[in-house]
Amino acid sequence: MARDTTGEANGAGGAGGGGGDDPGVTLRAAQDQFIACWGKMGSAWGISRTMAEVHALLFITGEPMCTDDIMERLQISRGNASMSIRALLDWGVVARAHRRGDRKEYFKAEQDVWAMFRAIVRERMKREADPALVSLHEIRDLTSGVDSSKRKGRRRGGRDGVREGGIADETAARIMAHNQRLDEMLKFFETVQTLTDRFVSPSGRGLQIAASILGKAAS
Repeated sequence: MARDTTGEANGAGGAGGGGGDDPGVTLRAAQDQFIACWGKMGSAWGISRTMAEVHALLFITGEPMCTDDIMERLQISRGNASMSIRALLDWGVVARAHRRGDRKEYFKAEQDVWAMFRAIVRERMKREADPALVSLHEIRDLTSGVDSSKRKGRRRGGRDGVREGGIADETAARIMAHNQRLDEMLKFFETVQTLTDRFVSPSGRGLQIAASILGKAAS
């Protein structure tokens, strides 16, 4: 019975690939460690580990792979592989590729790191920040007229400060403060959205330029 040497290969890669190791084995071990690391990062970003590992495999190998290749390398089911590939295509970090004379469909990862991260940021904004902005606007609309129109009533005597046709001054003040907090939050999200549109557009290099400027300023 053949002895499983996978752990030994991974150990060699983790130790920096000892000088006597087969370079191919060392390379594969290094790739496997990158795939595992990227999978953990993907979980932190809120995407499935399998999806992140499929992306990592296509990126680090730099070669188009078919679904069968991906299944064999990562030891995952066809369903998991297909679902992950579809999601990566939607994110724009993987594209379809074809090989002449081969009827199978192949997939390749974006190799430009800046383009890849622009796509990731755009997708995160679309899936997380944009819905949050819509919800904040809806919440703000709930009290949009309360702090103005309902305070126009004539004061009715008494210590409660109630106005005829209006609301208590204390409640009105709380609503105004509530609206102010929401307005500040909305302003922040809208600013982030504007910066995102400018810096991570599909055709632009804004993110790279901004990072370069910030790097120079820090030094």
